[in-house]
Amino acid sequence: MANSKASAPLVELRDVRKSFGDNVVLDEIDLQISGGEAIVIAGPSGSGKSTMLRCINGLEEIDSGQVLFAGEPVEPRSKTIGRMRADIGMVFQQFNLFPHMTVLENIMLAPVKVKGIEPAAARTRAHELLETVGIPEKAGASPTELSGGQQQRVAIARALAMDPKLMLFDEPTSALDPEMIREVLDVMRDLARGGMTMVVVTHEMGFAREVCDRLVFIDEGRIVEQGPPAEFFAAAKSARAREFVDKIIHH
Repeated sequence: MANSKASAPLVELRDVRKSFGDNVVLDEIDLQISGGEAIVIAGPSGSGKSTMLRCINGLEEIDSGQVLFAGEPVEPRSKTIGRMRADIGMVFQQFNLFPHMTVLENIMLAPVKVKGIEPAAARTRAHELLETVGIPEKAGASPTELSGGQQQRVAIARALAMDPKLMLFDEPTSALDPEMIREVLDVMRDLARGGMTMVVVTHEMGFAREVCDRLVFIDEGRIVEQGPPAEFFAAAKSARAREFVDKIIHH
């Protein structure tokens, strides 16, 4: 039994289409993501990368096709969407922390409110997660006292506090100053090495090359090619992907 479970993908997109008005943002997207896999979605701006993430956790409704999480359809209007979202952590460009709460309270909020975890247990776990993301001393701070990199690490800890099966990162470092990018990527690298299933939209190709199992290159709403990052950077097959790689390397 364990075997058949292992072979079923954790996330599956089947022929997914999504448009905003006349603008087709995702077209014929087929993608399977196994448990424990770290995937980077790369491509030019406006190619549909963030929309794809938002379809995975039901923040956007698809026009046709199917999105499955742990074998169940992700449907924004369904009764099960709340339970599913509790298993999917999402980290955005903006940190979205509650400024009137301490760092610790931000991390404890959802486990207590959504999962009904005892506050004492949630507090212990929040302290552990602040250790994990490297800022245990910031528990009592207000988010406004933190640097952008620290706020993003708190946002990651907050997502992890729900004990998700999947973590989605939507350009988590693009709003940060260059010297803070590293500290956030280091936390993400440790997560990937610890076996967390991750889908990361990012322009940080060094991170992609070093950490991810597979790079999925998307352009104009379609998956153009995918494969191990080393292969992609050394010998991208399509002209669009080669152009993208050239731009990065000569950036």
